[in-house]
Amino acid sequence: MKISVILAHPRPGSFNHAIADAAAAALRSAGHRVAFHDLYQERFDPVLPFSEIARDAPLPPHIALHCHEIARADGIVIVHPDWWGMPPAILKGWIDRVLRPGVAYRFAETDSGEGIPEGLLMAKAALVFNTSNTPAAREQEAFGDPLERLWKDCIFSFCSVPVFRRRMFGVIVTSTEEQRRAWLDEVREMSRELFPRT
Repeated sequence: MKISVILAHPRPGSFNHAIADAAAAALRSAGHRVAFHDLYQERFDPVLPFSEIARDAPLPPHIALHCHEIARADGIVIVHPDWWGMPPAILKGWIDRVLRPGVAYRFAETDSGEGIPEGLLMAKAALVFNTSNTPAAREQEAFGDPLERLWKDCIFSFCSVPVFRRRMFGVIVTSTEEQRRAWLDEVREMSRELFPRT
């Protein structure tokens, strides 16, 4: 299987990097081909220019590469911190520029402006790993879970990815090395479970 792993965290050596590396290694050891993108390291430009909005717009080569990979991926893994109940801006820009019409979705021919989508992604499953510095009980009570709604309903369901799993790790800032090792074991297990050896 071809799996796309997308990482969005600005600090090299962060726990998000450890999560992404653990997931990618587990997937490779299961025999999958992994396309790994560290958006900050690549200096991905999150700004969607007007010239790219049209479905058949010409794309810069690096955006076309991302589109090509995600369109043909059998699975997707996303890793990012929870910032204000949202992904970092660089990842939101990746969504805007890469999960575009004609790549991730199109609107039904019967659509007359209502925005009825037909998902185009080939991925059979998507896995999202998040980190947080808010205790889970307070997060749920104060904010609900906007990231679950965003990734599950607004993105992957919209693009017809049938299976979705997500795990939030926290509190990162007070976590111990033992906790982090256990969490990375969980990352490997979830990655292998969702994308078993073929």
